[in-house]
Amino acid sequence: MCPVGAQPSDLADWTAVELVSAYRRRDVSPVEATQAVLTRIETFDSAVNAYCVLDSSFALAEAQKSENRWQAGQPAGPVDGVPASVKDLLLTRGWPTRRGSKSIDPDQDWAVDSPCVARLRESGAVLVGKTTTPELGWKGVTDNPLTGVTRNPWDPTRTSGGSSGGAAAAVAAGMGPLAMGTDGGGSVRIPGSFCGVVGFKATYGTVPIYPPSPFGTLAHVGPLTTTVDDAALVLDVVTGPDSRDWSALASPSASFRSGLDTSLAGLRVAYSPDLGFAVVDPEVAAAVERAVGILADLGAHVEKVDPGFDDPVWAFECLWFAGAAKATEHLTEQQRSELDPALARACELGREFSAQDYLEANARRMNLGVAMGAFHEQYDLLVTPTMPIVAFEAGVEVPEGWTGRGWTSWTPFTYPFNLTQQPAITVPCGFSASGLPIGLQIVGPRHADVRVLNAAKTYEDATEWWKRRPVLL
Repeated sequence: MCPVGAQPSDLADWTAVELVSAYRRRDVSPVEATQAVLTRIETFDSAVNAYCVLDSSFALAEAQKSENRWQAGQPAGPVDGVPASVKDLLLTRGWPTRRGSKSIDPDQDWAVDSPCVARLRESGAVLVGKTTTPELGWKGVTDNPLTGVTRNPWDPTRTSGGSSGGAAAAVAAGMGPLAMGTDGGGSVRIPGSFCGVVGFKATYGTVPIYPPSPFGTLAHVGPLTTTVDDAALVLDVVTGPDSRDWSALASPSASFRSGLDTSLAGLRVAYSPDLGFAVVDPEVAAAVERAVGILADLGAHVEKVDPGFDDPVWAFECLWFAGAAKATEHLTEQQRSELDPALARACELGREFSAQDYLEANARRMNLGVAMGAFHEQYDLLVTPTMPIVAFEAGVEVPEGWTGRGWTSWTPFTYPFNLTQQPAITVPCGFSASGLPIGLQIVGPRHADVRVLNAAKTYEDATEWWKRRPVLL
């Protein structure tokens, strides 16, 4: 953590919680923090390509308004003055939302905020810009025909992951401590793991979504942050119903941050190294094994056990590829020719599924949800690796020499819990010999979001992985 009184040039590495505390003490101003983040972006984003929209003048003007509110003792909300970014799948008033696609015309009236963006704005967050996504957020790495390849701050020759790869890379590189991403099959947890930051997917409906995702109720909105405490802080701002989201849950009964008691005493934790079907790199497996040992040392009752389901990849791909086909059905032949070629192939697969296939996929999804509900009657949490591998070469969908087909072949730990809509978080738990981050995934039953956050924070407090900074810096 940064000490009180550190110089503004250091502020890009402060967490949101630290910044807000410093604003309250008047040790630091939102303008200084925003200037530090903008300097960090100017210095390093050319190597990472995390931002597709950057509005420095707007950010500095908003930071000045925040500074005035803090000086008057009237902050607008819990994240007033904290620099934040928004994934380019989320509508943001005044900025184009192109979703990484040449098919979307930027010259139109961008007058609407998605719910989470509106709430960040209402709470005084300083919106700096929009972060990159693969086209329509369709895959687990971040490159697209519009803005090119987004890279990993720990090694710019490697992928940042996806589809919230720009968001994760920005947080890891100190280019804004708060980032809003989306997660339809692991899209905050995959890049969170690859970039060494926290990525949290809350129970479906906790964070409202608008417009509705073409991927339906697989798609979640969630934060990427440096710490679990910051993730809980963001959730306190962006949760609760929005009239535009028919599936949004009621407002939480209490603050997510206030629910963190940082104790694991007596918690029943199931540890599954491979879910019974995944192949995991030995370095990843060893780091996760050590992390699980720390959970046990902290008071959890850990049992090595698989949840007992087969790989649900067919059901996920049926729903996912059909959603991609739906999202592109209106395009002209010229626009189709400009799509990410792999996305175009996925859309072709999506059009081949029948209505009966779609219903069968939903039936398998519901059965998986029933099975996980029963599993959590016995276990409070499930712990796995977030990813079976570390970040690989940037600009490709699968690692060189990989035997699987497509991005779902190397994300076996993430998409099952989009099917079940369970809360899941990734936190850093180590590094490979080559210096690349490794993530620990903690999964809870539906509606046990605070339990998941608490376990993650307790582990985070007992370790120092999150304090490391990328070599790029």
